[in-house]
Amino acid sequence: MFKPADGSEDEVEWAASLFEGLAPSSGFRVPLPLRAADGRSVVDGWAAGGFLAGETGPQGHWGGVLGAGRAFHAALRQVPRPDFLERRTHPWAVGDRVAWGEQEIDVVEDLAAPFSALLELRRPVKPDAAQLIHGDLTGNVLFAADEVPVVIDFSPYWRPPVFAEAIVVADGLLWFDPPSDLLTSGSDHPDWQQMLVRALIFRLVAYSEIARTSGQSRPGEPERYARAIDVVVRKSAALRA
Repeated sequence: MFKPADGSEDEVEWAASLFEGLAPSSGFRVPLPLRAADGRSVVDGWAAGGFLAGETGPQGHWGGVLGAGRAFHAALRQVPRPDFLERRTHPWAVGDRVAWGEQEIDVVEDLAAPFSALLELRRPVKPDAAQLIHGDLTGNVLFAADEVPVVIDFSPYWRPPVFAEAIVVADGLLWFDPPSDLLTSGSDHPDWQQMLVRALIFRLVAYSEIARTSGQSRPGEPERYARAIDVVVRKSAALRA
């Protein structure tokens, strides 16, 4: 399996070495990198990995996506924070920093209202152990009959693992028709609603950064976020009641 080596070569080489060093797990698999004869995992801007068959989630596999993510994050618990995270400037890195109050930004005009609503909902959270997480699990877990799920396209961030789960749920609210119990999948965490709020900020800001060249989002995008915010607020109120 070939793919463009997105990001710096150092980041791709780091991810290749990380995957090679992961201990076998009963909860997930990863495609191992295929290196060139001289040991490089990136050649002329391309990287390669072993092919593992499966269909992508999340439809019909929401629980499997979350379960694979939990197993994957447990395996990463002792991995130190890589230095390159501080240097990234792509839209999703910006979205992550804004979500956690580490950066301020103006979004494109037609997303300003849902963005403002999310910032008003955001509150401080209790200290929670941050670690290396996969920030884009939703469409990047493969499923095959009688096989352990495969985690692909690693998107590293340094946050609490519950944030990665909240991103999956936020994606479900924004772009899918998820089962009704997905929204409460992390409700045993004391700051679950705040993780959902941050996940929606993360996605909105990243999308705004991509849309900035045209100056506006696609038709219907502001309403998409408004609906997701409304669901989170109503569900949280019902849980408190």
